[in-house]
Amino acid sequence: MLRLASILYSLIATSLAGVGVITVLVAGLISVPAIFGAAAIGALVAVPVSWLVARQIIQT
Repeated sequence: MLRLASILYSLIATSLAGVGVITVLVAGLISVPAIFGAAAIGALVAVPVSWLVARQIIQT
């Protein structure tokens, strides 16, 4: 399951990091720390999300 979660992480992390960056830019926070912070938060949130998605795929 770890291998599946790792593959899913590569897709989910880029999506969530992109959503975070777009949200920060739309909010008007145009600074490098805000953009990097949003990308990092998206990458961190993707860890449990990818694990949960992998678990749902394995169970079904």
